[in-house]
Amino acid sequence: MADKSPAQKALVKLGLTRDIDLALHLPLRYEDETRITPLRNAREGDLVQIEATVTASEVQLRPRRQLVVRVEDGTGSCELRFFSFYPSHQKTMAVGARLRVRGEVRGGFWGRQMLHPAFRKAEGALPAALTPVYPTVAQLPQAYLRRAVASALARVQLPETLPPGLQPPVARFDGHAALQPVWNLREALLFLHHPTPDVALATLQDHSHPAWQRLKAEELLAQQLSQLTAKRERARLRAPRLQPAQEAGTLALHEQLLAVLPFALTGAQRRVSAEIAQDLARPVPMHRLLQGDVGSGKTVVAALAATVCMDAGWQCALMAPTEILAEQHFAKLIGWLEPLLAARGQQVAWLVGGQKKKERAAMLEHIASGAAALVVGTHAVIQEQVRFKNLALAVIDEQHRFGVAQRLALRQKLQHGVAAGPPQGDAAPLGGSDPRSGGAWGPSAPMEPHLLMMSATPIPRTLAMSYYADLDVSTIDELPPGRTPVVTKLIADSRKDQVVERIAAQVAAGRQVYWVCPLIEESEALDLSNATATHVELSEALPGVTVGLLHSRMPSLEKKAVMEEFKSGRMGVLVSTTVIEVGVDVPNASLMVIEHAERFGLSQLHQLRGRVGRGAAASACVLLYSTGDSGRLGETAKSRLKAMAETTDGFEIARRDLEIRGPGEFLGARQSGDALLRFADLACDGALLAWARAAAPQMLDQHPLLAEQHIQRWLGAKSDYLKA
Repeated sequence: MADKSPAQKALVKLGLTRDIDLALHLPLRYEDETRITPLRNAREGDLVQIEATVTASEVQLRPRRQLVVRVEDGTGSCELRFFSFYPSHQKTMAVGARLRVRGEVRGGFWGRQMLHPAFRKAEGALPAALTPVYPTVAQLPQAYLRRAVASALARVQLPETLPPGLQPPVARFDGHAALQPVWNLREALLFLHHPTPDVALATLQDHSHPAWQRLKAEELLAQQLSQLTAKRERARLRAPRLQPAQEAGTLALHEQLLAVLPFALTGAQRRVSAEIAQDLARPVPMHRLLQGDVGSGKTVVAALAATVCMDAGWQCALMAPTEILAEQHFAKLIGWLEPLLAARGQQVAWLVGGQKKKERAAMLEHIASGAAALVVGTHAVIQEQVRFKNLALAVIDEQHRFGVAQRLALRQKLQHGVAAGPPQGDAAPLGGSDPRSGGAWGPSAPMEPHLLMMSATPIPRTLAMSYYADLDVSTIDELPPGRTPVVTKLIADSRKDQVVERIAAQVAAGRQVYWVCPLIEESEALDLSNATATHVELSEALPGVTVGLLHSRMPSLEKKAVMEEFKSGRMGVLVSTTVIEVGVDVPNASLMVIEHAERFGLSQLHQLRGRVGRGAAASACVLLYSTGDSGRLGETAKSRLKAMAETTDGFEIARRDLEIRGPGEFLGARQSGDALLRFADLACDGALLAWARAAAPQMLDQHPLLAEQHIQRWLGAKSDYLKA
């Protein structure tokens, strides 16, 4: 087979491999080549198309080499200037040639001018529709892309996938929604690729035109169908029923844990724990998201879920994205659970990438034998050599921080995690036996552990309805008593000296301070403070104060030692990169300084702020910002910092973050290949999303073949990403 041309390779790079992909590759903007403007009517600043004859053409060498062409159309004249040109251009624009020229008219000392206008021979009739300008990459000229799209539109089969009774609401231009089954998908696409010149361009730009509405409705429906299909597929799987095999006169493990906890659960924690326990008692895999603001007490809810699992005689795994966060969980869970498990001859295992070989081998053995009832660690927990005896519950903290590929690998790994079957004898779960031996679930039903995902970045309602539609969501909407409100201050970095004075006062009062830097090394691209240099500066500015340094490139043991020093109170100030973003819990820390706060995302700033206010002392978060050479903050940075100063509510922060960044970046999906919404906008397409949510179950129940066609058309192989 012949090698592909650069343009063909560029099409593949853009993901335009199927006819439907090209048909859905919509223009960025349009050029109006449907009309000719007489030169006498062209005003300065107008973008016009003229038809004129070349009266002079010459290459001038001063003040720089340029091609200067004069044209006239009978109503006036204009000069065309090209600083970059080829011999073929000179040939096309030879004296006497009749041209169609499109460009911006500028006034000048010598009369009208156009700089680098588009031009071609004045041949053939004028087009009847606006000319599309498509998003493209190097090696893929507009002319080639236009031909490819036009060819795909002529070939592509677009049979109607929406049944007559499920037509979407199409927004009228006055903002009201009404059923207008006028535009089918083919009509909408043909129009959007080649709109008629009488269309109001604003309705194409803001995507309010009925043709755009039809596309957005279909895209949202594909997403909802994909999510609902995943949810129903999961409902057909089987999972262990986790109900404690309680002996007379003994307390269940979760009751023992509640009895030894040094605090009482909040009402919200009790409610979500009950929701999770209900799920675990069913023979269907739980797929639940536990969301709650920073410090709302998700770890203890996870611990209670783990005790239900272990009490039924099964294993539980808890996985976190960073070693520091995993270690925080491990320390808490050891304190709460180790004495209770020791009485049963069991333990909590620790599994991370940097472990010594001997320690790791021992942990792997405990996991395989079942002696480790609970396994805590990083992504090392799902590596190939890890063999669980009988895994029944997986808890994933901050799951959105794992890449899409990692999340898919995790799901596949967990599907095989119940490989050894349930425990035997007294520890066997109630209501079922080994599914592979023809027990209560039949001989061939696949088994999958229950899955509990936790997030301290609350998910706005529209995202929960779309990207997380296949999940059940539990929300801890109440903070434990004793959390101190955190005061947030915005301070320009020109006042850094005052901040250092504030730090000295806090340390003198027996408090501790975080100072967060965004980068470790000097970067030419981003002129940011170096964490090491900041550490030196603060050490010099605060004589007698122990100032520590923590960053991601330090060896694990060194990180651990630094954190121990800080937790113990022997270290007054900790200079750190964002490795302390989640999970770090030091109640005595009362001041958080975030340097170059304008460079951070909103949810990241909120997570960092959540590291303080965990004790009784009044706490503050200082956002040190820099305006750079321009002397002013960009609009996005200003919006973020304003939101941080105005609210400490994680749900409101999440809503504003979605507004500022859009769902792709909010989910961390742009970097991970997630199947994002390309056309619909969750902020303003709520009516269409509601329609899609209602239509999806009807379509799957009554028109399953059409539903499958619809998913394939819109998502193809990408539908798996929505399940991650």
